[in-house]
Amino acid sequence: MKRTLFLSLFTALTLMANDITLDKIDVSSTVLNDVAQNAKTSADVAQALSTTIPSVDMSRRSGIANDVFIRGQKRDNISITTDGTKIYGACPNRMDPPVSHILANQIDSIEVVEGPYDVENMGTLSGGLKINTKQPSKQEKGQLNLGFGAFNYKKFGASAQGGNEHIRALISVVDESSDQYKDGNGDTLAQQIVNSNAPAGNHYQTRYENMQAYSKKSAMAKLHITTFTNQELRLSVTANRSDNVLYPNSPMDAVYDDSNIYTVAYNIDNLSSTTKNINLQYYYSDVDHPMSTQYRKGAQMNPTKNKTNHMWSKTQGLKLKSTHSIGDATLLLGIDGSKREWRGQYQNNVTGMIMGESISNAVTKNSAMFAKFDEDFSKLHLAIGARYDHTTVKDNDANHQSNTYNALSANVMTTYHLSKTNKLFAGLGHAARVPDGRELYFKQSGATIGTPNLKQTKNTEFDLGYEFGNDSLEFKIKGFYSMLTDYIYIKKGATSNAFYNIDATVYGGELSASYYLTDDISLDGGLSYKRGKKKHPLSGQTNTNLADMAPLRGNLALNYEYQNNSTLTLEMQASDRWDTIDDENGEQVLAGWAIANIKLKHAVNKQFDLTLGMNNIFNTTYAQSNTYADLTLVTAGGGDVMLLNEPGRYFYTNLDFKF
Repeated sequence: MKRTLFLSLFTALTLMANDITLDKIDVSSTVLNDVAQNAKTSADVAQALSTTIPSVDMSRRSGIANDVFIRGQKRDNISITTDGTKIYGACPNRMDPPVSHILANQIDSIEVVEGPYDVENMGTLSGGLKINTKQPSKQEKGQLNLGFGAFNYKKFGASAQGGNEHIRALISVVDESSDQYKDGNGDTLAQQIVNSNAPAGNHYQTRYENMQAYSKKSAMAKLHITTFTNQELRLSVTANRSDNVLYPNSPMDAVYDDSNIYTVAYNIDNLSSTTKNINLQYYYSDVDHPMSTQYRKGAQMNPTKNKTNHMWSKTQGLKLKSTHSIGDATLLLGIDGSKREWRGQYQNNVTGMIMGESISNAVTKNSAMFAKFDEDFSKLHLAIGARYDHTTVKDNDANHQSNTYNALSANVMTTYHLSKTNKLFAGLGHAARVPDGRELYFKQSGATIGTPNLKQTKNTEFDLGYEFGNDSLEFKIKGFYSMLTDYIYIKKGATSNAFYNIDATVYGGELSASYYLTDDISLDGGLSYKRGKKKHPLSGQTNTNLADMAPLRGNLALNYEYQNNSTLTLEMQASDRWDTIDDENGEQVLAGWAIANIKLKHAVNKQFDLTLGMNNIFNTTYAQSNTYADLTLVTAGGGDVMLLNEPGRYFYTNLDFKF
């Protein structure tokens, strides 16, 4: 039945391919616009992306602060920037991924880079996210946003901006909280642990069984000052404060998660007839993240297990870019330097005694230069990029070896316009990323789980696609083949040097389409498929499947615009059975699923929008995130790792006031 559903969805979308077009998108990226306006169910960036972009999947970690995969890749295999700045989470167990340190309410657009095609940023091995937040304008305007939903979800957001030709300012604040969501069975996060038959020590203590799932506050301020003609000083600060974030299928919860992002940039436009832009940017970010067992029964049963792993992360960088016109071509030149510091220590919550390090003050220093050349040749657009990185990673406490890595990354992308409505695009790219402090130096129970002599990972990838578009149909299909050398992979159960360098391949494709049935009614859909294979199984194992490769997934939406800026949307999201897995390294078979959502956005007038919606209408119980040993998760009954179910039926409403 489910396979018939997926095949029907695929066939329906493929039949639309006789008449389609997509926006300004090439082989390397897809852009999601109006993020703040469309983020109605929560401020979670991962959720906003995974329900919209076929190549992006979400890793469910909690009620908020979830992680993202791009074509099955996560962590340092993808680069994430916010307005050009880097931020790294502090938690080795991904309780605070980079996307959790900026809220969807503050974002204007997100560019999803698909493949090794971004030479401006370090570590774009298999993809990346370029998050662009709201920018101040001269127009004086403001906005209030109120959100309410099931499970006592509450959100308050406000922003204001304005200025003149000399100075422009923007401020945005968000306050969001929720109780524990219930899955399709009616179980809260705490009850899911009990029902999984996990050991009693992992259960929540009685007094914490019904505590909030999270509380999150964020404030962003920007100031743009015109210093001279075509020159501008740009200042930005973002502060995030999250408290008591529950992670039920992890052994610990986040007591708090505080982060700060500071940016100073100087921008010059049209310096000469050939120098179109010069931009110098300095950024600094820090994260303070203690995760603890203090809410769990194990902390009561054995005081020695009442402990905190307190993690800190700090990143700073400097980047200089210049853009030049050479005839009809554009040349981008840049230099880039950054320093990432990461450390952590275990502490007993009863005695206050330091129990040892979790990461031994790992410091990653990178310096790089990059260039990109673009030119149009009649119907052909050509883009060539290159980047050279010199990176050192060291244990500042001198307990382990230091490593030096050098890498040359390069790519070429072409787009050929067959006609005004048809085009082909292709790309060939090569990129590298270095191991991080966790993979090299992480410690657990006094043993070094990291592997200090890891090599850097390299990806050589080929992408090919076709796009069609006219007034009634937009269609895009693309495929990729990725060859990973020295890919960093973890072995389940290893008590030391758990990370391995392996060779692997990943291949797959994505399809997206929009069909306008009438001026008021349209269909949108997308599909994604990927597979990953190790060249050889890990020592002592036989499985060659690569973990984190979600199965065939798709979505289909029917939109009815019944008046200007007012839309009714019916949506279906579905996934095939996840049965191609790496069971020897923690993954398990997940059932296929399909859910239905409905959303009504009604423009009462130009100043007031009302949104009403219901997700998972039929209250389906399902899990979309697998349990690869790269995450430390709770052991459930039967020896499997505890799966975390998605939310059940969820009602929500949003009120937007503009002035």
